Amino acid sequence: MQMNEGLRPVTIITGASRGIGAAIAERLAADGHDLVLTYRDRATDAAAVVRACEASGARVLLLRADLADLEQAASVVPAAIAEFSTVTGLVNNAGITGRIGGFLDASIHEAELLFRVNVLAPIVLTQAAIAHMATDRGGAGGCIVNISSGAATSGAPNTYIPYAMSKAAINALTTGTAKEFGPVGVRVNTVSPGTTRTEMHAAAGRPNAPDERAPRIPMRRPGEVHEIAGAVAYLFSADASYTSGADIRVAGGI
Repeated sequence: MQMNEGLRPVTIITGASRGIGAAIAERLAADGHDLVLTYRDRATDAAAVVRACEASGARVLLLRADLADLEQAASVVPAAIAEFSTVTGLVNNAGITGRIGGFLDASIHEAELLFRVNVLAPIVLTQAAIAHMATDRGGAGGCIVNISSGAATSGAPNTYIPYAMSKAAINALTTGTAKEFGPVGVRVNTVSPGTTRTEMHAAAGRPNAPDERAPRIPMRRPGEVHEIAGAVAYLFSADASYTSGADIRVAGGI
């Protein structure tokens, strides 16, 4: 990221009302970022995240956006620029898994929604962010981090294959955009969590999944959200200034 001395980075984080997104928001606020946070329907939780980030000195714009609606997704970057005059970072975090179960039981309607949220919305957001950041378009450069999943490479058999497919698409988004836009000052990377202790598992129908899977993880435990946030924070730091197209796997050894 190429920033003028003394200016605070402005980073968009989607799906920031809970879990990994909330942890990323609080960590980046502590690291000196101003933030644009999106949420869908957890207004009370989102407001609590805003308060925590503001306590670290961050300015925060909170946006309600259902990213399954691509028009709403397309409004996020312009709203951020209108508020802060610039955007220097984007974390494509918002995502849904669909119900846990075998592939033959997967709902095609659920899969269609999943791909809208997990793939099409990140495309829309990334296009808008890069158009603003790219130095050949008058921007100052920037950094994008896509939150993928260890499922992208395991395929998640008997669990949620369509979700795994969507995260494999996110990995491809990172690889392609890192190569295409590296010459114009935009770094793009991926963080791939393994099984992490969040509410997402309950939404997928198996709230105890992290502990059930722990015996099969080399470190014998699920991850915690702050461990994912730490990897994201590294990719936004000066220490990662030559890191682009990378996938940091935070998965306990899997």
